Amino acid sequence: MRWNYSCPKCKAMLNPDETIILIGRLEKVKCLMGFHPEPGNYKIFVPPGITVNQGDIWNFSCPVCGQDLTAEQDEKLCALNTNIEEETHLVLFSRVAGEKATFIVGKTGLKERHGEHVESYLPRLIQMKYLL
Repeated sequence: MRWNYSCPKCKAMLNPDETIILIGRLEKVKCLMGFHPEPGNYKIFVPPGITVNQGDIWNFSCPVCGQDLTAEQDEKLCALNTNIEEETHLVLFSRVAGEKATFIVGKTGLKERHGEHVESYLPRLIQMKYLL
């Protein structure tokens, strides 16, 4: 299955190829970053000279409209859209470097969760009745 991602603000496609492209910002660093499109695969691609340190909280924005992609559900998560079976789903993933947590949410709630750090987010998301 090919995973296609789009910006939840402007709807622009973010992975026209095999990599999700976002603008990453951390303090004075600003660069294009690539992410593997398969949920649960946490491989990232950064330009030479850019270091991604465990625990750093990156800000991500759309490379087309420039809008911040921080999730409304939790400030440590980033939000994108994906289409599964012609229905738009929300993809939430951790902005914390080295943290493996990805959620795919449809109209009826949580469809999938991936990564060893998902449990730390579930209480807050469930409290908001977002994943029920």
